[in-house]
Amino acid sequence: MSGMTLNLPGGAVTLVAGPAPEATGTWNRTAYAAAHVVADPLANVDPWMGVAVDWDRTLAFREHLWGLGFGVAEAMDTAQRGMGLDWPTSLELIRRSTDLARAGGHLIASGAGTDHLAPGPDVTLDSVIRAYEEQCEAVEAAGSRVILMASRALARAARSPDDYHRVYSRILSGLSQPAILHWLGEAFDPALEGYWGSADHMAAMDTAVQVIEANAAKVDGIKISLLSAEKEIAMRRRLPEGVLMYTGDDFNYPDLIAGDEQGHSHALLGIFDPIAGAAARALSQLSAERMGDYAATFAPTVPLSRHIFKAPTRFYKTGVVFMAYLNGHQDHFTMVNGQESARSTLHLAEIVQLANAAGLFTDPERAAARARTVLAARGLAA
Repeated sequence: MSGMTLNLPGGAVTLVAGPAPEATGTWNRTAYAAAHVVADPLANVDPWMGVAVDWDRTLAFREHLWGLGFGVAEAMDTAQRGMGLDWPTSLELIRRSTDLARAGGHLIASGAGTDHLAPGPDVTLDSVIRAYEEQCEAVEAAGSRVILMASRALARAARSPDDYHRVYSRILSGLSQPAILHWLGEAFDPALEGYWGSADHMAAMDTAVQVIEANAAKVDGIKISLLSAEKEIAMRRRLPEGVLMYTGDDFNYPDLIAGDEQGHSHALLGIFDPIAGAAARALSQLSAERMGDYAATFAPTVPLSRHIFKAPTRFYKTGVVFMAYLNGHQDHFTMVNGQESARSTLHLAEIVQLANAAGLFTDPERAAARARTVLAARGLAA
């Protein structure tokens, strides 16, 4: 037991094992976990300029998520899309994951965007459309449902809400099955400020809802990541019948998934990557109408999530991968694009404390040893 105690800035912490996941059965919510990628730490690439993925460990983590009952949202921002993971590597990831999903009968949806098209003054709406079409065709050819990601190039090229109507209607009309739209707020990606033609989220929502209404047969749902429960609920109540709201709110997910008398959100969340066991248990409790247990399971995960996703929110991937390392899903704390350096030592120490309070460690001795190694290398004797 002595190896399980850490001396952290807030005081000594003894790590404890959390409860085991419950049998999932059938959930009454559709829940996707946006999954991270595991870097290959021994590849001879410069992290800021090249991409090297450990395919075995990356795919094994997807099997872990599927085994708990989640769908996988592939090649999204949690996988460092736009922050180190380029389109060619993303497509290889999508193909590999979709092959596994098909073989196992698992749920998968994959990000299609325009990240191979650099935003610039010469980028036109037609070039944005071509870029979207190229990625959507590749994702569907791989056998995956499309998650239509927000486009930095479109945010730069669009001059009015009408431009969003034109681009989205064109792309959706060409898909073979309904897509999940993705409204990623500027907290996650500053280059997306003003998406849907307005910096006012409520005005932008008007445009997004109009686009969905005009193309409802081709829209499975929309994931919004605005970190505002009020805005998500307002939009949820405006969606056409049959179009789902997938919460992307890593601050307020328990209440949004539970819902109210007028409806509920499904989920497509990056935080479900590091809290997968607890989230699976909570969703099983929700499906069994054990609302007290549901609330009690999710409640201690929220402070951790708010810490991992604190501003600058786009660096949340560092905390996600740190948790994967502590829980044995990879054998190193190395990230694509060198993003393991994006959060401070004190930030990582706080993750250890909050994850322990939430009962998220599967092997406390391993978690303590690994936390001690990382923090010591950064100058903190734990």
